[in-house]
Amino acid sequence: MDILLALKTNILSVVMAVLVLLLLWKSRGRQRSFGRLPPGPTPRPLLGNIFQFDIKEPYKYYLELSKKYGSVVTFWLANTPVVIISGYQALKDTMIGLGEEFSGRASYPLIMRSTLGYGVLSTSGHRWKEMRRFSLMTLKNFGMGRRSIEDKVREEAHNIVKMFKKCEGSTFNPADMLSNAVANVICSIVFGHRFEYDDPQFKFLLQTVNSYFFILNSPLGQIYNVFPWLVSLFPGKHHKLFKDLEEAREYCKRQANARMNNVDPSCPQDFIESFLLKMEEEKDKPDTEYYLENLISLIWNMFSAGTETTSSTLRHALLMMMKHPDIQERVQRELDEVVGQESWPSIEDRQKMPYTDAVIHEVQRSMDLAPIAVPHKMMCDTEFNGYVIPEGTMVFPLLSSVLTDPKLWKNPHCFDPENFLDVDRRFKKNDAFVVFGMGKRACPGEALARIELFLFFTSLLQHFTFKATVPPEQLDTTPTNCSFGRLPRTYECYAIPRA
Repeated sequence: MDILLALKTNILSVVMAVLVLLLLWKSRGRQRSFGRLPPGPTPRPLLGNIFQFDIKEPYKYYLELSKKYGSVVTFWLANTPVVIISGYQALKDTMIGLGEEFSGRASYPLIMRSTLGYGVLSTSGHRWKEMRRFSLMTLKNFGMGRRSIEDKVREEAHNIVKMFKKCEGSTFNPADMLSNAVANVICSIVFGHRFEYDDPQFKFLLQTVNSYFFILNSPLGQIYNVFPWLVSLFPGKHHKLFKDLEEAREYCKRQANARMNNVDPSCPQDFIESFLLKMEEEKDKPDTEYYLENLISLIWNMFSAGTETTSSTLRHALLMMMKHPDIQERVQRELDEVVGQESWPSIEDRQKMPYTDAVIHEVQRSMDLAPIAVPHKMMCDTEFNGYVIPEGTMVFPLLSSVLTDPKLWKNPHCFDPENFLDVDRRFKKNDAFVVFGMGKRACPGEALARIELFLFFTSLLQHFTFKATVPPEQLDTTPTNCSFGRLPRTYECYAIPRA
């Protein structure tokens, strides 16, 4: 028995040694093949640079690299090179000037697992272009920026005000109510109806979104993105998430199948029906991208990305109003002057409310929700700044480098709405406001997000004054860092009805 055990141990040792040698050889070979990549820190064998930064806030490491090596930097995830682009000019030159070359989407395993390579978020080339074009056109047809979308948002604004009124006199955490309201706007667009907040199916979809972002932003998610095959061998929350993702996909498929034979070609009622009509129109085209797998992933893209980002921004906006009661008061004065107490805010009011518009933009800029855009991928070998970035290389656009640049903002390191006001107190646009990304892969839901942020924020401040459970000077408003983004801190507050 001892001899057999020793034999097994020796065989395992030999196998492991051969595996390590193969990986070392592959790593050296790959690094030699990328000889004209931009400069960066020396990678370690097998591991690259992954243990040289805090996995909870990698963007800080990338900012330091850009200060040391310049606006184009290479670092290594295991034996895979990643190029970081930082600074407004470099991002403009690549994401816009070389938009086609930089338009691919990197194959991040966790994102790919949620979309199966379909939809718009995780795709590249023809499929991405077709799905993005359809999504933008359909949202426009449903009134993006016009009355029909605005009515859906205002309906949810009324509901969330009612929910907040129920908390009068007691402290509460607004996170779930804000997520419910934002998610229901997406549901109204995609499914053609809203859910009651206690609906089991609605709660399941939201819980799946929350679990997805929790793991995506956790060390577990980051390790999975580097070694998916290895992490899949071990138990953990990711297995429950994958099961829930599949169940959510099945729900979307059932919704599509239920509408399959009942769509009015002259008047589609929602996003699903519009897609089904396009499926019927292109059913005889061999290269069509209009089939159920793409539809289901499009729904997930809209529901997950649209819910988390907007609701987190609203949570942070309320937190900043509690931290700066003088700013909250100025917003309310402007609301009283423009809208009053008898009617509800409308999107047309935004043009007459420059200070409020500046506050919302400053919440987004200072929060820096997504310091790094969703990773891009090179579509072909491309020369930039004297370096060659090979086809297939993963690229990180470092948006944080623009949002905190003192050359581009009056007061980049503090919360100051003056960053968006000119000398005449009018709202001032700034091209460095890149919170929605830049170029061809900029967020397709930007117009919807802007409507939601304005109407939810103004509706809440029209009806309530928000106060923290501690004095403003003791309130910590620094977002928490979590791999892919910066999320608002968890807090309890008072919503005091305004007279």
